[in-house]
Amino acid sequence: MRPALSTGYGSAVDTTKHENVLLRREIGEVLRSVRQHQGRTLREVSSQARVSLGYLSEVERGQKEASSELLASICQALDAPLSTVLREVSERVAMAEGVVIPDTVPDELVRQQGVIVR
Repeated sequence: MRPALSTGYGSAVDTTKHENVLLRREIGEVLRSVRQHQGRTLREVSSQARVSLGYLSEVERGQKEASSELLASICQALDAPLSTVLREVSERVAMAEGVVIPDTVPDELVRQQGVIVR
């Protein structure tokens, strides 16, 4: 049995209770959520991001890990700040791990960016 880890944020995480979180899956789900919220197709976003439709689809399904350059290109095509996307991914990972991270970015700033990913 592995011990609980102290994260420095919120409460300790009991690593025996939580399924491993795949970062690529969480990133893909957030990207898909943003795209669908905008009512855009994979074809539109892949063309604007200059990535193949099939590869973007695999990224959204968590089957491929996007490089930092590709992730930046996809976020730019979605007109979604990379920081906002990564923040949402971070919150999803924290929830899966059972960790509560204090909200440090005001909701007003998130609203001003015009990105809703929940």
